[in-house]
Amino acid sequence: MLKNLIKKYKIRKLKDKSFLYLFDEPPKNEFICLDCETTGLNPKKDEILSIGAVMIKDNKIIIRKNFNIFLKSSINTNEESIKIHQIRPIDLENATEPSDAIFKLLEFIGSRPIIGYYIKFDVSIISKYTKELIGIKLPNETIEVSSMYYKTKKRSSEYEFVDLKFDTIMKELDIPELGKHDALNDAIMTSMIFLKLKDKTPAKTTFYTN
Repeated sequence: MLKNLIKKYKIRKLKDKSFLYLFDEPPKNEFICLDCETTGLNPKKDEILSIGAVMIKDNKIIIRKNFNIFLKSSINTNEESIKIHQIRPIDLENATEPSDAIFKLLEFIGSRPIIGYYIKFDVSIISKYTKELIGIKLPNETIEVSSMYYKTKKRSSEYEFVDLKFDTIMKELDIPELGKHDALNDAIMTSMIFLKLKDKTPAKTTFYTN
């Protein structure tokens, strides 16, 4: 009931009705795994530098169905931030205008659920752009792989610590490591985490209303 009310509210707020496809019934057994590299960790003031995404269909990662793009940024990258995201000014010389990149991303995602590692951050920072461009935040349902992993861990009590670091999950699940701090590679590795965990625990989706 609440979910339907939120959906109707967002459709009313949509500036451009050509994006109504975002609210379509998702294709069966299809997901988009997504990762963003950003100038920082504050969605309100930081910007996206690159987005990588890959499609999962029928329990297979469709590598040829990938999305990989650099975005122009108004924030100058400094030495400290480069150490984190490893994106240099030269990498952004032929970057895409943010509006064009976001429109292409929305077309790639469609109405499919979005998978990620701490996906709430990625959705929040993408939504900063979509709110300005089409009037609403990203409406897709999301699946958090760290939550899936957490549910597979046997604990002696509810207070027992579970290490949810990305590297720890990768090692525990015996997933090969691709190049780090590359949005597409991170999306592919997260896809592998999802597929490893999918049969161990139901992939509960979270519908973000903010």
